[in-house]
Amino acid sequence: MAKYKDSSCKVCRREGAKLFLKGERCHSEKCAYDRRPFGPGQHGKDKKRTTDYRVQLREKQKVKFMYGLLESQFRLFYDRANKKRGATGENLLNLLERRLDNVIYRLGMASSRSQARQLINHRHFLINGKTTDIPSYILKQGDVIEIKERSRTSPVFKASLEYAGERTQIPTWLQLEKETFKGTVLREPERSDVSADIKENLIVELYSK
Repeated sequence: MAKYKDSSCKVCRREGAKLFLKGERCHSEKCAYDRRPFGPGQHGKDKKRTTDYRVQLREKQKVKFMYGLLESQFRLFYDRANKKRGATGENLLNLLERRLDNVIYRLGMASSRSQARQLINHRHFLINGKTTDIPSYILKQGDVIEIKERSRTSPVFKASLEYAGERTQIPTWLQLEKETFKGTVLREPERSDVSADIKENLIVELYSK
């Protein structure tokens, strides 16, 4: 399967926002976006011509990279959100937030969404007692995510859970039980639970053309 192979730090600089794609590095003084908060390349500091299309495209790209999706995957999520009742933009964010890789990241069981996807592919998690290796699995209210017993001694999980709830606040629609290595989906996420920096209406405008 195709995947983005360029520098993750360039993405944050290009989109003008800290997307936390590199886990612990993003919280350290090594963060490239904090050190060079301008676009990559020799013309990174130059002012870009602003058009409605450019603003809409950059917002879509930002959210796409934030959740670690390819264009085809992101479009599928948009089409699915567009078919549901309610505001398409909010439906889209609801689906993206309920992805298994995102929930594991939000719970603090992984330092980034990319690390969460890798851990899921290696079958380190149980969903309601059953093993899964599908990062795009959409969780629902009442689902329980659990780290497999044989994986709980891994330094990766120890390091991640040590900072869970400190560097990245666990959203109120999720519950983490560090002692039992479990997380629970208490309810579906609402718009207020998602970053206010995302302007989902721009994504809807872009795809509606």
